[in-house]
Amino acid sequence: MGRGAMSVGAVAVLVLTAGCKAVAVDTDGKPGGPDAGAGRSTAGQPPHPSTSRIPALPATPADPTSPTSPAAPAVPPMTLMRAGDSSGQVRELQARLRQIAWFHENPTGTYGTSTADAVKGFQAKRGLPRTGDTDTVTWRRLLAMTREPTRYERYAGGGIPAAAPDRRCLTGRVLCIAKSSRTLTWMIDGRAVSTMDVRFGSQYTPTREGTFTVYWKSRHHVSTIYDRAMPYAMFFSGGQAVHYSSDFAATGYAGASHGCVNVRDERKIASLFAQVRNGDRVVIYK
Repeated sequence: MGRGAMSVGAVAVLVLTAGCKAVAVDTDGKPGGPDAGAGRSTAGQPPHPSTSRIPALPATPADPTSPTSPAAPAVPPMTLMRAGDSSGQVRELQARLRQIAWFHENPTGTYGTSTADAVKGFQAKRGLPRTGDTDTVTWRRLLAMTREPTRYERYAGGGIPAAAPDRRCLTGRVLCIAKSSRTLTWMIDGRAVSTMDVRFGSQYTPTREGTFTVYWKSRHHVSTIYDRAMPYAMFFSGGQAVHYSSDFAATGYAGASHGCVNVRDERKIASLFAQVRNGDRVVIYK
């Protein structure tokens, strides 16, 4: 955590101290992220299995011996997704609908009532049959109007798959924190006990990388700099700590800390706080 202020075009020198606070992120994409909007380039994002492929529709050749034969009937659209489905493609559908303000929830990968209603609205607006099912015609129209969702757009509500653990996490009791996937995995002797979403400091107040140890736990900690609550704080490097952030829970990746590792799931960090001991290792890596 560091103390400082950010503004567009100006950066102040930051002094690390005991206390973290979420800070707004400017619009040039510095640490904000998926929840901040849909205009972000996907360059540098981990590759995703393609979920945008549409099955080829069978062709109906005309009879070459009968030039006066009537035209073959149009092949009806093929249904790709419908209510009750759960898949990565449904998660992509929801993320794409969210980009154009038809879906207002976080993607879950489950095709429920809200997803069907969003699809119906999208179809009606474009003069398509208002079925609520995503068929090949609806899907093609949506693909043409949106871009490939980033990993963080797909998992805006949480549950991002954790990155492979660093080799330093494979022995002992370790808070294994991957910046690439924005996850914290609590590991004991190489076994993952729990995983939770995290966010880090901004470009100007970065979260340190390396191997550390938990040296102080403070259940009801309050920042001495910002007079803000930092519940379930587990300090590992100077004033930087892993702790619950109500701002992260409310705004997601639209903000950042002053160097702390923020956790947005209070239930998970409460359980983690109860298990972690002073002296347990903290490994933070790309």
